[in-house]
Amino acid sequence: MFKEFKEFILRGNVVELAVAVIIATEFSKVVGAMVELLTNLVAIPGSTDFSSLQFKVGGGTFRYGNFFNAVVGFLIVAAVIFFLIVRPINKLAERRRVGVEPEPAGRPDDVLLLEEIRDLLKAQQQGERAPLRATRALRPAPE
Repeated sequence: MFKEFKEFILRGNVVELAVAVIIATEFSKVVGAMVELLTNLVAIPGSTDFSSLQFKVGGGTFRYGNFFNAVVGFLIVAAVIFFLIVRPINKLAERRRVGVEPEPAGRPDDVLLLEEIRDLLKAQQQGERAPLRATRALRPAPE
């Protein structure tokens, strides 16, 4: 039973998942600190919490400050993730692709058809029968 448990724990997926959770937890602290820093920079002087912002209409109170906090927090988190993770990874991937040549694209059907016509005409002029190659039909298939 211990051997089976050991195999389960040391299985690649479990270890990778544990590492990912630990890194995500620590990275959330970094993102939270960045959100707090940027919120202080964007905030109205003397206030970084907008939850007290509200207005009253009739008997109802609309607390738009909570929504504003959530939107500002989301935008800052998205910016931090983009500039600290996504953009550097994209640059790294771009650098790796520099030396790799793209695969040549296949020739278009019209070029293949013209080559087949050329071969047939050449064979006719020489009095031979040229082998027909399989190409796509020009007419749509009947339904």
